[in-house]
Amino acid sequence: MQTNAKVRQAIEKANQQFLDALRRGDGAGCAAVYAENGKVLPPNSPMLTGRKAIQEFWQGAIGMGVKGATLMTLDLEVHGDTAIEVGAYTLDLRPAGGQPAKDEGKYVVVWKRQGNGSWRLAVDIFNTNLPPAK
Repeated sequence: MQTNAKVRQAIEKANQQFLDALRRGDGAGCAAVYAENGKVLPPNSPMLTGRKAIQEFWQGAIGMGVKGATLMTLDLEVHGDTAIEVGAYTLDLRPAGGQPAKDEGKYVVVWKRQGNGSWRLAVDIFNTNLPPAK
């Protein structure tokens, strides 16, 4: 049985792998942090299931100008092979031909321990704190 500190360390490492892939512009690397049947519930979009769909989503976000992000874990609850992370994010947006911008928001992630002991994103939902564009 892993302690909460060990689980937190494993999740922080997985979050860093995701952030590194995002900075490289690597949608497949972003998707690799998710479970095979992981789900992303992005704002203003249908739910996406599976690594292929998740890779396409993140590659599309990168293509639209997402160049990096920060993640801050605010709360982490561990229940056996499941962990629930609540956090805040900032996205670095630099669209081609557009003005650089930041998006700030919050997220809830359900992590699942895999058979090999690694932790993967099972469900990922997030939304912005910023008002809708006019």
